[in-house]
Amino acid sequence: MEFVFVVPRELVLPSFYPHGLVAFGDEDGEIRHESFARAVREHGFFCERAYAEHAPHLKQIIPYGVVVSGGDVLLLKRLSKGGEKRLHDKLSIGVGGHINPCDDAAGRDGLLDAATQRELAEELAFDHIASVRSVGILNDDSNPVGAVHLGLVQVVHIDGPVSIRETDQLEGELVSPSQLRSRLAEGADFETWSSLLVPELEAFLPQTSATLL
Repeated sequence: MEFVFVVPRELVLPSFYPHGLVAFGDEDGEIRHESFARAVREHGFFCERAYAEHAPHLKQIIPYGVVVSGGDVLLLKRLSKGGEKRLHDKLSIGVGGHINPCDDAAGRDGLLDAATQRELAEELAFDHIASVRSVGILNDDSNPVGAVHLGLVQVVHIDGPVSIRETDQLEGELVSPSQLRSRLAEGADFETWSSLLVPELEAFLPQTSATLL
């Protein structure tokens, strides 16, 4: 039986149902990183994934890391031997997945960080993570899958080369942000979250100051 981490929708999205990327900010009406982290820490819990997948009043929190090396973004293609069939052959700029019970070993203050580090280590090989910066949330309630998930968008700067561990499940290459936008405009088959995020890349990639999870 698989358990995933969820937060009640009304506690993590208290006043609106956003679509696409909502950047963290300090102004009224925006979502603050501190408020998001507090909702995760104080109101999140683990429940059976089979139930959570059909419970839109809950949001499964998904760390979704945009991996950057040398100014380029890691572009992934999920192969037919990969996990979820609905994602086969789709392109993605996000590395991440569900938060698992093992990520809670260090307590709620370290939960997001632990899940992010685990997912990166499972999927990629690299020398050093220079910084991880949380930039906003990614939401898509237009379909049943999106309605039960909420992405925490992070920019992960890697020092040196980066490669794919499970080459039977993933392909990867470093691509410039402009190339990503061109591929999307030409109709490349990006997964939904990545298709929403690619047009927003220039809004947060130029920022280089590191803020830990």
